[in-house]
Amino acid sequence: MKLNPLQNDRAAGVLVALAAGDALGAGYEFGPPLPDGADVIMKGGGPFGFAPAEWTDDTSMAVPIAQALLTSASGDGSSSPAALTMVVRAWTSWATEAKDVGAQTSSVIAAARRLAAAAGRSKVHAADFSAAAADFHARTGRSAGNGSLMRTAPLALAYLDREPGELMAAAGVMSALTHADPDAQEACGLWCVAIRNAVLTGRLDFRAGLTLLPAERASVWLERIETAERSRPRDFTRNGWVVEAFQGAWSAIHYAGLSASGPARLRAALEEAVRGGRDTDTVAAIAGGLVGAAYGYTAVPFEWRRRLHGWPCMRTRDLMTLGMELGRGEGRRSTSWPRAGRHDYSMWSRTDALVQHPHDDGVWLGGVGSLGRVAELGIDAVVSLCRLGTLDVPAVAAEDHATFWVVDSHVVGDNAHAGFVLREAAAAVERFRSEGKTVLLHCVRAESRTPTVAALYGASVAGVSPLEALEDVRRVLPNARPNRLFMQVLAEAVTTTDPAAGGATRAGAQ
Repeated sequence: MKLNPLQNDRAAGVLVALAAGDALGAGYEFGPPLPDGADVIMKGGGPFGFAPAEWTDDTSMAVPIAQALLTSASGDGSSSPAALTMVVRAWTSWATEAKDVGAQTSSVIAAARRLAAAAGRSKVHAADFSAAAADFHARTGRSAGNGSLMRTAPLALAYLDREPGELMAAAGVMSALTHADPDAQEACGLWCVAIRNAVLTGRLDFRAGLTLLPAERASVWLERIETAERSRPRDFTRNGWVVEAFQGAWSAIHYAGLSASGPARLRAALEEAVRGGRDTDTVAAIAGGLVGAAYGYTAVPFEWRRRLHGWPCMRTRDLMTLGMELGRGEGRRSTSWPRAGRHDYSMWSRTDALVQHPHDDGVWLGGVGSLGRVAELGIDAVVSLCRLGTLDVPAVAAEDHATFWVVDSHVVGDNAHAGFVLREAAAAVERFRSEGKTVLLHCVRAESRTPTVAALYGASVAGVSPLEALEDVRRVLPNARPNRLFMQVLAEAVTTTDPAAGGATRAGAQ
């Protein structure tokens, strides 16, 4: 499916925000609710000893769904037995090394392996999982844990160009691999339809899937949604149950929207989900998939994206790539951005600009050609404002390479949250400098994006206005010509300091 720039950003945001919520909640899992205003950070730890910014089973189970759906994007359908078998085999492999596997999921995996062995097979099939899950439900009558809802978001991306009813049905099938209870299947369907709608429109219409349910079930879920909107996540004390996890995640998003919008709402929603306590990583992961679909990759704070990682040896860029490619429905594209090793700028002229920042000689300002001098100049961190291949910055650790999506265009619709992204880039420069790193800030030709961010950074460190800082930048970069939209961002900026961003510039924060 051909996505416009904002839809592309929102597709990329689904898995990244899901993982960010997951990692944010990992250190608070099974703890009590936190008071309003309590800091929520990616501290790691928790009962399973996750590293800071490491995601848990929520994201680890979502990744194989995304990978299998991406593989089958041009094949025989997203919910084909072959695709589902790819998923369950990946889960089975993951479970052997995972720090944490949900009790119900673990039971189903073990039973599915026994079914495969009894049939003389060394590998499980999707049918083994479905049969094991159905048996678990029949024996216990209690198979409505939150373990299928937490991982369901990738499915929505595979159905952007298909009817919502098909997505609702596919979500039920995917849930029933481990969670056969009707509540779990319907919760996954409603959440997936809401994600699909958010990616396509940018709106959070949580009632969009109700018409796809039988009338009596739609009535039940409407009451549950309305209860969530009158509540806070902390009010749902049994959020290991799929219904209360669903309600807790939606109440976090809804409550955050009463006082925040745009990127601020994304952050507030995930922090609110974690402050709700108990199954914090899962509720925040569920919320992240939906709020990321509405506000996009560019709304996820850099401080969360910077060190985000987890099984299977993936980082933020990998999740972003999966989301984009899955949303487009074209499969893996190894020769084009963002999966390509190199991004070709050979047709561009004047990409070799490289000067020191007029207010801080520990910051270099350059074009994309300056990347070739990173090692020579002892540069420790890079802040990129243009597309790059996976191998274009080899001399810098992944966590010290900050990438920001910003198009050099004055058309508002070409950028999602342009002001926020530009300020986040300036905040990244300041954070790296506070860590004693020498920084390269660059775009393609250092003419519009680079001087804009350099001016925001300069305003913070020099105590002048962003427009005054821009004039100083122009003395070392005579070709600096920020476009009209970026000039508006600079003109409207008011420099303040945000302790949560390590003293970073938060000029005119949304």
